[in-house]
Amino acid sequence: MFVSGVGGELGIQVAGMLEDEPWVGALAGIDADPPRRRLKRTAYHRIHPDEHDRIVSTVLDFDPHVLVHVGVWEPDARANPQSAADLTDRAATSILGAAAECPSLESIVIRSGIEIYGRARNSLTRPDEFTPINPTSEWGHTVADIERTAASVGTRVGVSVGAVRLASVIGPHVPSPLGRVLRLPTVPFAFPADPAFAVVRQTDAARAIVAAAREQLSEPVNVVANGAITAVQAARRSRRIPLPLLPGQWGIAQRVSHLSGAPIPDHVAETLTRGRLADNGRMHELLGFTPQQTTPEVIDDLYRWPSIVRTPARRQIA
Repeated sequence: MFVSGVGGELGIQVAGMLEDEPWVGALAGIDADPPRRRLKRTAYHRIHPDEHDRIVSTVLDFDPHVLVHVGVWEPDARANPQSAADLTDRAATSILGAAAECPSLESIVIRSGIEIYGRARNSLTRPDEFTPINPTSEWGHTVADIERTAASVGTRVGVSVGAVRLASVIGPHVPSPLGRVLRLPTVPFAFPADPAFAVVRQTDAARAIVAAAREQLSEPVNVVANGAITAVQAARRSRRIPLPLLPGQWGIAQRVSHLSGAPIPDHVAETLTRGRLADNGRMHELLGFTPQQTTPEVIDDLYRWPSIVRTPARRQIA
């Protein structure tokens, strides 16, 4: 089993859960950043996405039966949108390309997102896996490209490819641009619509990816927590101030939010102005999995996490 992206919070959780699975043998992982927690038996390789040859040789030397690719960069999570797209593309090209040359490979599981369906005018409010993809954001196009690359590799070498289409992932230590916006003292919302969206807790997202690897998923599946919430409902649950915005005011709000340390990339703006839901009806059928937390419960937990407390030095030096 080979896992990309083990330096991120989701990748760490996936690798940690795989370590406890009795059906998993040798386990290796790769990322540009080291895991922030100790992994018991995962052989970690610190390699930057720019190092194409090292990535290829590492994957080929390990020769996995199953490749789990969660090494993706959501815009404004750990990198700005341009860098995130570039890092994601380089990692996918190197890792998936190398996997195609592994003689033992049987299955590929990739992290994707429900942003792949897009939120164009007259699009379905709650798309299922049979809905044609039509991404309308940069992140949506990125995950669509990953799915196409993986599908091409799977067709070429004759292995199964499963895409776990996650709702926005929120959890402790997860760099979520949506989560940052919702934790602002003033939460922007689209007036008068205030559309609904759904999320998923990072532990549930990791459990779904592990289940997809175990079942050798061979098709897309939506992984979304049950229930939905709006920005106004989220703000009121946390006693924050909802800030109504008309369509022409979002550009200003995005600039101000960026200065406050909570950038609003286009897919998050789309979530807040158009909503973001997906049908998760096939999740249990394909993965034998049900999220432990609903969307409102995930949001409630988001507001329980402690904020950063800046403590001044006891003694000033120079």
